[in-house]
Amino acid sequence: MNQVIKKRMEWLASHAPTNVLSGGLKGVEKESLRVLTDGRLAVSSHPPGLGSAMSNKFITTDFSEALLEFVTPAYSSTWETLKVLCEIHQFSYEKIGDELLWVTSMPCVMSNDGEIPLAQYGSSNVGKMKTVYRNGLGYRYGRNMQTIAGVHFNYSFPPQFWSHYQELEESTLSADDFRSDAYMGLVRNIHRMGWLALYLFGASPALCKSFLGKIENDLKSYNDSTYYEPFGTSLRMSDLGYTSDTQASLNISLNSVDEYVDDLSCAICMPEPAYEEIGVKVNGVYRQLSANKLQIENEYYSPVRPKRVALSGERPTAALRRGGVEYIEIRSLDLNVFDPVGINQNAMRFMEAFLAYCLLEESPPFDESSWRETSRNQSKTATEGRDPDFRLLRAGKEVPLRDWAREIIDGVRAVAEIIDRGEGGDAYVQAVDFQSTLVEDPDATPSARVLEEMRLDQTGFYHFAMKCALGHKEYFSDLAPLGKEQLALYEKEASVSHVRQQETEASDDLSFDEYLALYFSEQGCC
Repeated sequence: MNQVIKKRMEWLASHAPTNVLSGGLKGVEKESLRVLTDGRLAVSSHPPGLGSAMSNKFITTDFSEALLEFVTPAYSSTWETLKVLCEIHQFSYEKIGDELLWVTSMPCVMSNDGEIPLAQYGSSNVGKMKTVYRNGLGYRYGRNMQTIAGVHFNYSFPPQFWSHYQELEESTLSADDFRSDAYMGLVRNIHRMGWLALYLFGASPALCKSFLGKIENDLKSYNDSTYYEPFGTSLRMSDLGYTSDTQASLNISLNSVDEYVDDLSCAICMPEPAYEEIGVKVNGVYRQLSANKLQIENEYYSPVRPKRVALSGERPTAALRRGGVEYIEIRSLDLNVFDPVGINQNAMRFMEAFLAYCLLEESPPFDESSWRETSRNQSKTATEGRDPDFRLLRAGKEVPLRDWAREIIDGVRAVAEIIDRGEGGDAYVQAVDFQSTLVEDPDATPSARVLEEMRLDQTGFYHFAMKCALGHKEYFSDLAPLGKEQLALYEKEASVSHVRQQETEASDDLSFDEYLALYFSEQGCC
């Protein structure tokens, strides 16, 4: 560890209360495709028993009617977060009948791009806007690419941490500005060191050939139905996943929250010739919300986002301008096919300690060179991360992944010790120690295990994933039924969510054209 972070951790351990890093809020958003019993994408509408996708606070959809998204509230305990995520799964399996939840990040048996059903949110203006936005994503990036699933880990530091950390740093900034600056430093360090999450938690080294169709690619052929990378960790996070030339050309600064918001706002207002060719409203039908580089803020893909809970009708950028950064959303975690809910407590505890390490570590502003370096490290780790000869770039010099990973994990373990002192026990240190074993043994990583299971079963990605999907469905069917209180909670939310959607639809007093014009007129542009 360098002297700066060492000094910070020593001060927190010796001068701050024992619970200084305990009780941070943790929430999970987990995506899963609904598929038929043969693994093909379900083209049916969102099951009514799951409630309104627009209004249910636990169960919604992402890009497609088939792409479910399970959302937990934020809890101070990883166990409680995981418990609720498990309950949402159990409730949902009961409502989707014979269908399965696809348990890997990469889809499999795909048909024509146009046959993937867009998510529908009803006839309200806000509901229509959500669907048109997704239609625009399909035109811009292809619908197949939007069916890739992941786990988003949301985290906010405990309130008591900030006053002590500000005292340590002897900062005279306002509390909101100090917190935002610290979170933006964390965001930059996630970009610098986020390749570690791909190595440890990546679980998509292979995919079905049907997913790419006729798209040219450099992947290796595993068999007639499967592409793979022998040392790949997360093809989901590689250049074939959430990337595009237009997005790559965006220069969204992470050096301050004001610069971040300003640059996002500019991108939302800046025309893009390729998207102008698509058209916005063609023959009376909207193809996209605008022909600009971004339709809305959420279109900008990043492995980590600084966020604040928005007020009703408030844009994400406006929320950040109002109160600064409130929490962080990590978007780079694959579904862990070996866990029934796609993530486990060890992963959550490690990520919590890792985020604290990234905040406490030095985080200088990005320049063009350092930004290129971080982008290269992520894309290369996604496809080559387990290769013994693989090298990362660090300040222009090559360094073995294992060496840098060991250094980071040593620091993360020191943070875990501080958390454990407040929580009691050694759960966080154990979580870090487990991940440390994966650094020393690449064959034990989830991505390596996926390929090993395929090898042992002498099968391709489809049959491996189908076996796991059937196993997960059986796992949840074998659990004791939800208790009366839990079942009533999810049933009530599903029922009330339909009422909320109807009330929203009834309250509209503008045409959709007028609504969009007003929405974008309130967007601050550069």
